[in-house]
Amino acid sequence: MLLVGELFAGERVSIDTMARELKVSPTPVREALVHLERTGLVTREALKGYRVASPLDAVQLGELFDARLALEVAAARLAAQHGGDRLVADLAAAQAEHTRVTESVLSAHRERRGVPLNLTQRYFDADHAVHRVFFEHADNRYLTGMYEDLGALTHRMRQAALRGPEDVREAVDEHEAIVAAFADGAEAGIAALIVHIENVRGRSLSDS
Repeated sequence: MLLVGELFAGERVSIDTMARELKVSPTPVREALVHLERTGLVTREALKGYRVASPLDAVQLGELFDARLALEVAAARLAAQHGGDRLVADLAAAQAEHTRVTESVLSAHRERRGVPLNLTQRYFDADHAVHRVFFEHADNRYLTGMYEDLGALTHRMRQAALRGPEDVREAVDEHEAIVAAFADGAEAGIAALIVHIENVRGRSLSDS
């Protein structure tokens, strides 16, 4: 609900109301909100309960990208050591799916019918899957855990920052460059990954 925009910044999140809407008891809702507070998607005020967090400002976005860069580069180095040819094959497979979904997004733009929420979700899931390959091959549970903690914030930021067809074209081109570079060697691949993350940083900050 947070990621697809059904809940808005500053909106109060009532545990009892949410439990009724989701047809569950209050306990799992309360536990979910505790976890979401840790990701920064919701905030808790003493004696007032939870609210949907405001969008990330420029400083927060900068810090998020600094953290993302550190984690992804570390994971990519480990993945290159452990993954070998399989890493490149898995990156290529994930990017092929990202390209297929990107074509659907571009088709929706060309037909001027808007991008449905479910297609937007598929697009960002496919985008995220390319980056997740590094963590799958890094074989380090702590790096993966830290990255997943950032995942909800990164995903929400991406959805807010999707500007249109140029944005998705840039992302898919940069991902293809990463796959091609890793086929040439780890250092070339890591350099392409850094360029991509910095480009996403620039696009996100220009929209903040």
